[in-house]
Amino acid sequence: MIRVSVQPAILSWALERSAKRPEELRKKLPKLTDWLSGELSPTFKQLETFAKATYTPVGYFFLDEPPEEPIPIQDFRTLAAGRITRPSADLLDTIYTMQRRQAWLREERLECEAEPLDLAGGARLTDDAEAIGREMRRIVGGGDGWFAEVPTWKEAVGRLRQAIEQLGILAVVNGVVGNNTHRKLDVEEFRGFALCDGHAPLIFVNGADAKSAQMFTLAHELAHIWLGSDGEGVSGFEGIFPGGSKVERFCDRAAAEFLVPAREMRARWPAVKNEPQPFERLARHFKVSPIVAGRRAMDLRLVDRETFFTFYHAYTQEERRQRAATSGGDFYKTQNVRVGVSFARQVIRAAKEGRVSFREAYDLTGLRGGAFQEYAYRLGFDLP
Repeated sequence: MIRVSVQPAILSWALERSAKRPEELRKKLPKLTDWLSGELSPTFKQLETFAKATYTPVGYFFLDEPPEEPIPIQDFRTLAAGRITRPSADLLDTIYTMQRRQAWLREERLECEAEPLDLAGGARLTDDAEAIGREMRRIVGGGDGWFAEVPTWKEAVGRLRQAIEQLGILAVVNGVVGNNTHRKLDVEEFRGFALCDGHAPLIFVNGADAKSAQMFTLAHELAHIWLGSDGEGVSGFEGIFPGGSKVERFCDRAAAEFLVPAREMRARWPAVKNEPQPFERLARHFKVSPIVAGRRAMDLRLVDRETFFTFYHAYTQEERRQRAATSGGDFYKTQNVRVGVSFARQVIRAAKEGRVSFREAYDLTGLRGGAFQEYAYRLGFDLP
């Protein structure tokens, strides 16, 4: 039996990168512990199995040492103390997929001689962040009380995402890598990211997060698009605290004003301030998380820091206990947010007209064969 010489350090790196533990792979690869210690080497077939299980290109295992894999865009993440700062395979694969979509969409729009979007890169860090938040709200179309008219957080996220896409921004919400439900994205690693481009700006929101928290991330990443290339990057803040970078603080303030306008907040505060759960009442009105509502109240000096942080620590502890994985629903309806209806229609139309191969269309949408055909049919296309 021919075995392949692989550096144990690269095997350990691949495990760490995939966020998997040796015990999880022991059934498929019973000798993994021996490989990691260097006492035994895998066969090529075993190495392929390990590569697939850890989402690692096979070629990496023939290097002398683990490769450097920096995030291909700016990294604005704020990670908890002691956590590994190396990006996971899930984050990297998600960014690479979104970059491919953006590149394709950019070429499509350039071929149609589309003008770049004025809003992309329309703000500067020297601008007043709250004023930018109000401008974002005006252009997106969210007048006073807009979110209050929407019955649920889920519907509010959907409406906001659709409104953003109508501006020409590709807005994707997904809690897994592609359609792989075994690769759930880690909210503790990142909340979302923005890929800035005048012709094809893109926002990605980690759909594994709570719906109310996704609202803030959508608005936060929209502010990144407004900043243009200076704002492109991955966001990974705890709750709604974006860390120390000037860019993140700017986007934080713009998003807060976008979702919870100061004037509207001050007008509603007297009616709820003496209630047992004032932040929850405000959250239901503005369709944000109670943390966002409480933080806004603190920033506007409607409550003191001690009141807010007492609530914040109690709420986040309870939220961690109650948060459970959610799944199910209509697979094809889910594609409307994982891929985006507008983007999917463009890809399907290009495939039908022969401007892209079906293989490329499968890669761009993350759908294969029959699933691609069925989704196209549901969007009104009759493919051969």
